[in-house]
Amino acid sequence: MNRRAAGFSLIEVLVAFGVLALALTFLLGTLSSGTRQVRWADEAGRAALHAQSLLDQVGVGEPLRPGIEEGTFEEGRYRWTLQVEPWQDPARDPAQPQDPAAPQLLRLDLQVQWRDGGPRERLHVQSLRLAAPAAGQGVPP
Repeated sequence: MNRRAAGFSLIEVLVAFGVLALALTFLLGTLSSGTRQVRWADEAGRAALHAQSLLDQVGVGEPLRPGIEEGTFEEGRYRWTLQVEPWQDPARDPAQPQDPAAPQLLRLDLQVQWRDGGPRERLHVQSLRLAAPAAGQGVPP
């Protein structure tokens, strides 16, 4: 009696391992990409929280003045630059005199960067803030 042996041939086993290896490669690639996206979202969220915190503190306790300030958060992991300058209303006639005793509208331009500061590692926030006139301008003490 000639019985054929039951089981898989060597070729079938090799093909099955090849398909399994290919599937695992795609699965690990997808998980790695997902991990990078989660890390980026975490870093961007932290940058936004730091930016909001900094903008909330600007001008509190001391008057807001035009200029540029720089600093870091989380021991240098995030770097920030804040530029404060007078806001120019495009609809205002420049020939019209401006009251020096009037409050001044200032434009705040905040840049927060992390890692290398590439396009996906940068946050740019702009805001306007009403500031009291500088001491000695217009209104006597």
